[in-house]
Amino acid sequence: MTSTPADGTAHLVTIALTTEQDVFALRRTGKAAAQALGAERQDQTRLATALSELGRDLLGSSGLRVTLSAVPGAPPVLRAALLWGDGPGPGDESLRAASRLVTVHHEARSRTLSVEQQLTAGTHTADGVQRVRDLLVQHTGSSVLEDARAQTSDLIAALEESRAQREELRRLNEELEETNRGVVALYSELSEELEETNRGVVALYAELEEKSHQLRQASEAKTRFWANVSHELRTPVNSVVGLARLLLDPVSGGLDDEQRRQVSLISASGATLLALVDELLDVAKAESGRLEPHLAPVDLRAVLGQLRGTLKGYGTRGEVELSVATSELPLLTDEVMLTRILRNLLSNALKFTERGAVSLEVAADGDHVVFTVTDTGVGIPEDEQQQIFEEFYQVRGPHQRGRSGTGLGLPYARRLTELLGGTLVLTSRPGSGTRVTVRLPAGRAAGDTAPAGGPPLAVLVTVDDDEAFRSTVRPVLTQLAGRLIEVGEGGLASATVRAERPDAVLLDLHMPDMDGYAVLAELAADPALCGIPVVVVTSAPAESLDGARLAHARAVLDKSTLSLAQLASAFGGEPPKTPYTAGEDGRQ
Repeated sequence: MTSTPADGTAHLVTIALTTEQDVFALRRTGKAAAQALGAERQDQTRLATALSELGRDLLGSSGLRVTLSAVPGAPPVLRAALLWGDGPGPGDESLRAASRLVTVHHEARSRTLSVEQQLTAGTHTADGVQRVRDLLVQHTGSSVLEDARAQTSDLIAALEESRAQREELRRLNEELEETNRGVVALYSELSEELEETNRGVVALYAELEEKSHQLRQASEAKTRFWANVSHELRTPVNSVVGLARLLLDPVSGGLDDEQRRQVSLISASGATLLALVDELLDVAKAESGRLEPHLAPVDLRAVLGQLRGTLKGYGTRGEVELSVATSELPLLTDEVMLTRILRNLLSNALKFTERGAVSLEVAADGDHVVFTVTDTGVGIPEDEQQQIFEEFYQVRGPHQRGRSGTGLGLPYARRLTELLGGTLVLTSRPGSGTRVTVRLPAGRAAGDTAPAGGPPLAVLVTVDDDEAFRSTVRPVLTQLAGRLIEVGEGGLASATVRAERPDAVLLDLHMPDMDGYAVLAELAADPALCGIPVVVVTSAPAESLDGARLAHARAVLDKSTLSLAQLASAFGGEPPKTPYTAGEDGRQ
């Protein structure tokens, strides 16, 4: 019995090669071993051909022998080890040919050559190996003629397999070509459909642009109509109200009780109509963008007190309690707009609350001031809470009886809130009342523009050749500075600043004799004046400004949108991180 090494390798047979006949025997034995161990026919032929080629090339070397072994593993392999004593060894051409067929390991120093063919798993068992050994004994007596026949059979099988592969390749190529034709046709069809869709999208986009243009024109026409009609109505309505007031004056006399009652109705109706006309005019201004906020410090205590007095008893029969909080929070905003917002919300709440309470609370939330109007009225259904912010929309129901209105109050209040940089949010539930929250920015300079010790700047120099602009901005600047010095020529700017040593300079860019760029450069070059903050104002577009020459300016503000908040921030706030910064409106 042949022994098995510790690694599980099973020796099958050893063949000595001395003659050409031995080479034929090696080919036959190698193929038989591969077949017995489960190798496919192609692999059998590859192994037999490689062994035949290498054995014939090494024939004549002393001690040449070949040992076939079954080596376990994943996967197992059939290994043929060729050993010889002396001689030149295999040629490069033989090695290349064998390497194309099987795995070859050549050790020139030890004069060994290993040829391996992978097998399927499960063939390396003790019983299987013994059967292979017995089978190989039967193949030792074959003749050269049988070997030639076997080679011919292998060649025919290889040729047949090659032909079958060629046929299969041809069939696959035909299928691929047919598929390609289908893909090209589908691509062409999809391209045409996509092009047609794109043309439709372009046409639809053009139509939408046209519709948008028409809607803008209609909206502008509506706004112009409101403004014109409101202006035209205001004069006769004022006349009606004025005449009614004269008739009701006790000095006029001559009216009996019934006539006085009728004239009172005329006066009340005229006053209501005048209020509606004013509301229409305000909405028209807001829609057209002609309503500009004028920011200034607001005395909330006075504003809230005025609302409390004017709305006391409004639209109620003593069954609704009105509560308006008192607050002294600092706020920088447009006082007129704020008053209109709160009056609209409170009057709306009082109008549709039959009993219970209406309240206005004020609270600080970070850098914002929050106004909350709450009522216990009829409430608004959820599906109508967005629609009520559309002009002229009113929630229909029994609560409407005896209560006039235009449906403009809430849209107008939201529009004014947005102009002030805030938000207006409504939450409501039918039967439980409504809560409206107005959130406005407190303003960076709200606490700086009117501190307890006086204006933040002791002396301010303004340099501008435009007398009209100086007159316009003068009331704002006097709120920021204890003493205001005006200079009408750029050439006098440096001398004035050197003499007065102001806390800050407000400088126009475009002046006839010496422009703002030159003045700024002159101030920056003087060690005694370079530390004085300079704020530049200009009506020139941002793209025309020379940012490098404005490096010494603390801020650059647009004249067309100049406000107290911007100036207070530029003069009283922290210096910007970059020398050329935008105003609060985002322009540069």
